[in-house]
Amino acid sequence: MDDKERFALRKQLKELNQYRARHTELVSVYIPGGYDIQKVINQISSELSLARNIKSASTRKNVSNALEKMIRGLRDYSKTPENGLAAFAGNVSGKEGVSDVRFWGIEPPEKMSVRKYRCDQSFLLDPLSEMMEVHDAYGIVILDRREAQVAILKGKTISVIYSETSAVPGKYKAGGQSAARFARVREGLARAFYQKVANVVNHEFNPVLINLKGIIIGGPGPSKEEFHNENFLNQEIKKKVIAVVDVGYSGEQGIAELLEKSKEILAEESMIREKKATDRFFNILGKTPDLATYGEENVKKASELGAIELMLISDSKSEDDIEKFADLVEAQRGDWIIISSSSREGQTLDGLGGVGAILRYKVNW
Repeated sequence: MDDKERFALRKQLKELNQYRARHTELVSVYIPGGYDIQKVINQISSELSLARNIKSASTRKNVSNALEKMIRGLRDYSKTPENGLAAFAGNVSGKEGVSDVRFWGIEPPEKMSVRKYRCDQSFLLDPLSEMMEVHDAYGIVILDRREAQVAILKGKTISVIYSETSAVPGKYKAGGQSAARFARVREGLARAFYQKVANVVNHEFNPVLINLKGIIIGGPGPSKEEFHNENFLNQEIKKKVIAVVDVGYSGEQGIAELLEKSKEILAEESMIREKKATDRFFNILGKTPDLATYGEENVKKASELGAIELMLISDSKSEDDIEKFADLVEAQRGDWIIISSSSREGQTLDGLGGVGAILRYKVNW
């Protein structure tokens, strides 16, 4: 989930979280990707039949209206979206006797496996809120000449998808073999082992199969450099390698150590993306100031003229301000990025009003 998707989802959750009902009248439905949406519609139809037995007339009306609205909203989908669907319906007027029944359908930016139905006084938002906390996925390769593990890192969780031990012998003298010949045999077995691991990495980390922000290679000794520097990995996969890290162990101990060291690497990776944007902005502002601008009024005007290529906005701005400027820029097919105000560059941007932009062309102010 990138900054834009996270911001859009946060905005939707903020809106839904404000609604409360007097009774259990707000309906939440979660459908995993690939699940037959018609089965869910049939389930909601059954709930609608049961709702007619509710004793309270006002509650019966609100629940029935919410379920009917949910059914109509779900029927607008020919099938469940690829990542699943979170749907919400209910009377959100907040005034006794006033009806304002609405439907929301949210296609999550990441694949969702949750299947839930709930009718309550508030919408069930936990599955989407938890998704907001899930970090980007990274590939992990940890190896030496004895063993290797390939894993996926998401947040603080590592899932090992491949583990292998090698046939490379240790450094001992073999009877009757020359030291040089034994070294060649050992080297050949090591290269074959590296290639076997690389074949797994090339397949499992294929961008068609999985979207990774980067790959980290680790291990004790020189094996990790040998694996990375030579042509075991295909070029597309090799471009995704963001760090080669020295750890004291291979196996589970090595993975645990790599996880600890990766905290700084991944935080740095996020900062690098921001720093590239801010460096470019301040470089243009200094050398060709006609192609950059800053401050709310100037950025707003440049956006209305369709002149913005990339807008930088500080996270110190309110959500309403970020949304306002993001909508303006996107309406003119511009791009935008949120900059952390805790960084030196972010603080400099705050000093310029908290928002700046790289322009496609010069603007006559």
